[in-house]
Amino acid sequence: MNTRNLLPLMLALALAGCTTVGPDYQVPPDAVAERQSARAPFAQAQENVFRQEAVPGRWWRLYNDPVLDGLVEKALAANTDLRAASANLERAQAALRETQAQQQPGIGVNASPTFGHASGLQELQPGIDPPDRWSYSAGASVSYQLDLFGQIRRAVEASTGDAQAAQAAYDATRVTVAAETARAYANICSAGMQLASARHSVQVQKESLDAVARLQRAGRGTALDVTRARSQLEQLQANLPPFEAQQRTALYRLAALTGQTPAEASPALLQCAAPPRLAETIPVGDGAALLRRRPDIRQAERTLAAATARIGVATADLYPKITLGLSAASGGPASMFGDRGTFSWSVGPLISWTIPNTGAAQARIAQAQAGTKAAAAHFDAAVLNALRETESALVVYARQLDRDASLRAARDQSAEAASQASQLFRYGKTDYLTVLDAERTLATNESALAASQADLSNDQIALFLALGGGWEK
Repeated sequence: MNTRNLLPLMLALALAGCTTVGPDYQVPPDAVAERQSARAPFAQAQENVFRQEAVPGRWWRLYNDPVLDGLVEKALAANTDLRAASANLERAQAALRETQAQQQPGIGVNASPTFGHASGLQELQPGIDPPDRWSYSAGASVSYQLDLFGQIRRAVEASTGDAQAAQAAYDATRVTVAAETARAYANICSAGMQLASARHSVQVQKESLDAVARLQRAGRGTALDVTRARSQLEQLQANLPPFEAQQRTALYRLAALTGQTPAEASPALLQCAAPPRLAETIPVGDGAALLRRRPDIRQAERTLAAATARIGVATADLYPKITLGLSAASGGPASMFGDRGTFSWSVGPLISWTIPNTGAAQARIAQAQAGTKAAAAHFDAAVLNALRETESALVVYARQLDRDASLRAARDQSAEAASQASQLFRYGKTDYLTVLDAERTLATNESALAASQADLSNDQIALFLALGGGWEK
């Protein structure tokens, strides 16, 4: 091809070098995340138990509990799920570096020393036995693919999105680990609180049984009263083992979260009898802050970006690929090593283009487009799920506060009723069945209040988990 024909081709290639096929990524305008309603203040955050302030990254420090702080930090350093997420992130980052390396020239070298003689000489020249000798061949090459249509650039975009999605997945794991560690610790303390309440009820009933027995011996009570009191005592004692089991199982769950075996768990944690509680209103922010903060939303959005870039990767297969190459070689008998006549070199482009059968490439484009549609749907689902979880957690916590207040009032009233019934029984104004009913009601209300306080602690942690705090370092 002469220079006159080469010039238009080189000009066309230069213009093509400015082209990057496939769509440029942007958040779809019809995505749920772009709706004003998704960015507005939370509907359930109008209660006076919440405030419109940013959620702190290390939200567990709001409890001012040094034990909880230490446990969460330990879990973030040793949790096995976090280790796996970290390895996945490292793999994604390595894949990105591999893709980026395609933008650099490739260099290859080879060398092959051999000993022997050329085959076929004895047949061509009978009677001649050629001597064995050393020979060699060596070469080096440099190749560089011209990214005329942006296939490599799109591949780098896709790998970058994958790495960013892996980072978001790691952050999401941190959120979950922090929340589950706080939950396990709270469950230990809640079970301890309920166990203490149940033991108090048992102790009160033991004192009641002793009082009834004394009254019977004094002729002021009956054997039926004693039997009823003893039955109530046994029933209350039956409540103790489940709370003890809850303590232990929560302790073992906490051990696993912090990278310990059950035998390595600190038994001192079983002494906790008051779950962590906030003395202030909870900062919740708004929908816009939630969309920025939740790692699972960021992961879904970055996955969508990577899927969009892969449309361009697939589209570039419709166009030619040009690789520039330069190679040099030397070969011959070892005795001629370095002679000018043993050297050779070449330079030129390698053009590859699959035409006219583009069916496979079109199929890959269709696959990439379908993958992008699925990623867009997952992105919308992540946003909707985050908003649902947060609004649900807000209303559950607010209503649980109302329930807790009612149960506290009921407990106080039943305590007063039990005291009045006992006093009337001592003065002979009523029978022991009335006392028994009052004490049974008091025990039930105390147990319900303790369970409500445990639920409050869990609801707080569930709210912080829904808000997506805890991944910031």
